[in-house]
Amino acid sequence: MELAASVSHGHGSSSFLHGSAKPKLNSASALFTGAPLSLSPSSTGRQARCPNKLVVHAKRISGLEEAMRIRRERELQTTTKFRKRPPLRRGRVSPRLPVPDHIPKPPYVSSTSLPDLSPEYQIHDSESIAKMRAACELAARVLDAAGKLVRPSVTTNEIDKAVHQMIIEAGAYPSPLGYGGFPKSVCTSVNECMCHGIPDSRQLQDGDIINIDVTVYLNGYHGDTSKTFLCGNVSDGLKRLVKVTEECLEKGIAVCKDGASFKKIGKRISEHAEKYGFGVVERFVGHGVGKVFHSEPIIYHNRNENPGCMVEGQTFTIEPILTMGSIECITWPDNWTTLTADGNPAAQFEHTILITRTGAEILTIC
Repeated sequence: MELAASVSHGHGSSSFLHGSAKPKLNSASALFTGAPLSLSPSSTGRQARCPNKLVVHAKRISGLEEAMRIRRERELQTTTKFRKRPPLRRGRVSPRLPVPDHIPKPPYVSSTSLPDLSPEYQIHDSESIAKMRAACELAARVLDAAGKLVRPSVTTNEIDKAVHQMIIEAGAYPSPLGYGGFPKSVCTSVNECMCHGIPDSRQLQDGDIINIDVTVYLNGYHGDTSKTFLCGNVSDGLKRLVKVTEECLEKGIAVCKDGASFKKIGKRISEHAEKYGFGVVERFVGHGVGKVFHSEPIIYHNRNENPGCMVEGQTFTIEPILTMGSIECITWPDNWTTLTADGNPAAQFEHTILITRTGAEILTIC
């Protein structure tokens, strides 16, 4: 389950849904300056013999300038073929499900306020790594089971009930339930819903895509993972979006190891997404996870120049969201459900990883 970031395009720093962000983002105007090509009359050197000719001075195009060019082209492209499906509408939301008293609950459950982002990195010893592995493995098993329920006519509320039951039967707590007042045990985000979709009575339709985001709290540790599933006969375009999003997650994980800079993650993800013309959502970010649900470091999935390096024994999530159109978003009055502003589809994948000396171990696998 991701954090939400609000990026300032002036000279201020970003602010986060879970408190003030420590890292600062450069302004967009500072990132994308200069022209890739300029024309000017020559007046020096050998070219003085041809005073009436124009000389082309080529400037090297930076990766950031190229990314902005691709983004502009993508947003200008016609996407009407993906708007034929009726826009997402909220169904009926049933009451939250009970959790047995004997199951330990995270501290935020007693409040409806959104917890502050913890400033501490979550770095583990061998004992806490074992507990993280157990929580993450359970989250992965629950996600796998939830994915098998995806088919036309099934409601997201039915998926929530199944996820809730499986988690409490394992003696764990469904981390989203009660987090900042979130009313359900899992997030289900369909089609143009970027993230934080609240399960309800809407039936899945043939051709939908759905992200299921599972987090469990087991023995004092959170394990967090998500995956986008195909429902029935999905178009080739949507299949490509889902496939590339998963590849972006894999490529982001591949750059991780002790001492690596966090900004490499966003660079690698952006490079791969841009090859296929997809946008990388900037508002939602990965985060540290362990005893605390959301903590530093903030993991940006887009290109950035934020400082910081990974440390052996550290755990955090990487969870890119890719879109077919605009990366801008709107949020429903429930303050959770977030959709693409243009109604085009979005996909997301997420893993919790452990940083090692030579790489990263994916913990949310089963």
